Amino acid sequence: MPEPLLGREYQDRPDLVHERLRQRHGAVAPVDLLGVPVWLVLGYPEALYILQNDALWPKGIHHWRARNEGRVPHDWPVAPALTAENMMARGGSGHATYRAAWDSALKPFQEPGHPQTRRLKENIRRTANELIGFIAQGGRTGTADLAAQFSRPLPLMVAGELLGASGSQNDQALMDIWRILDAGPDSAEASARVLAAMAELGEQKRRRPGEDFPSYMLAAQPNLTTSELAHELTMLMGMVADHGGILIANSVVEIITGDGRARASLSAGMIREAVNHVVLRKPPLSNFVPRFPLRDQRLGEYIIRAGEPVWIATAATHADPRFADGTSANRATSTRAHLSWGAGPRQCPSRELATTITTLALESLFEQFEHLELAVPVDQLPWRSSPFVRGLRALPIRYRLRDGYEIPAPAPALRTGRHRAAEAEVADSSSTLRQFLTGLVTGKIDPDAF
Repeated sequence: MPEPLLGREYQDRPDLVHERLRQRHGAVAPVDLLGVPVWLVLGYPEALYILQNDALWPKGIHHWRARNEGRVPHDWPVAPALTAENMMARGGSGHATYRAAWDSALKPFQEPGHPQTRRLKENIRRTANELIGFIAQGGRTGTADLAAQFSRPLPLMVAGELLGASGSQNDQALMDIWRILDAGPDSAEASARVLAAMAELGEQKRRRPGEDFPSYMLAAQPNLTTSELAHELTMLMGMVADHGGILIANSVVEIITGDGRARASLSAGMIREAVNHVVLRKPPLSNFVPRFPLRDQRLGEYIIRAGEPVWIATAATHADPRFADGTSANRATSTRAHLSWGAGPRQCPSRELATTITTLALESLFEQFEHLELAVPVDQLPWRSSPFVRGLRALPIRYRLRDGYEIPAPAPALRTGRHRAAEAEVADSSSTLRQFLTGLVTGKIDPDAF
């Protein structure tokens, strides 16, 4: 009988679950994922082999034999994430066309020296400092929820700039994406809402193109349907806003409580190296979208039958002794051979963007705060583990601002990205995010509400 994967122990200590499975089964283990049997890859060489052989181990839920035979419940909560027709989940020859559109649409925001890349970096720094200013309203020393007040809203606001979307439209879509990735009971309804919102945004950009991701994607692939574009924009929201927020919070925890390497890299001004160490130790994407072998293949100690779902557990592959033993903790730099961004032809297209957001966020934090420490023991941090991601629900910290930091006067609203000049947008009190941040400062909102 396969062991259930998503339990309390997995939420608190997934490393223990991974090691128990490794001891019992080796590099590949049969597990139960919310009532459905799947394979979980724990071995680094096996995972790398799958990722580098996309033709033999394709994505695409249409390959899933059990689902095609009606043996997967129609209301399985993970299904909305797997049935999404986006570049990440899509299999088949059409993937290359969508990937080319993604690369083209992201290029202005990732290419060094590009004017939009420079503007984006300036806005990330400015937004990070505005969020720190909100935290500072609590005094020169105090406590804060760094997840709710910094690591979640910052990449959300960056995603809004990439999409060319208004604050309130953006906020609700992210909350729905969390519901989808967490595979909650309302994931299907959340999926319908976010796709409708992204479809509306996509049609706005089709009528009035701008300097944003959806407009560039339509320029690269003008024949994209409204539905196809909506799925791609939803994916962008998840990658930038959700995964970006997780990476920032995980980085803070690793710098404060880790083995010292990330902090040493930060102190030496090697912030990108600190982030690389974090994605090796605490990757935001805990399990990749499944692959389905086209024919029976041996993997580890098992024969995987054609059409059976195979999930790669990222953190587990990094803990595989065949990989981990070659990454000495005494090295000045950490390996880039990790799988946090994937590998092979489907490696994450926005890895440079995610790294940039995180490095600039950390740079601002540790410039403005003289001291940061956890406000609870590290083993009491509330983790959010789902079939796909692992991040913090909250990050309670105690802080002390650096000497000379001037606490800004309270602002009526928080301005974001290229919309700063639009005063009507700035004053829009309907933005869930702005109301939330203001409520945290005044104590009128519980952080768990976000």
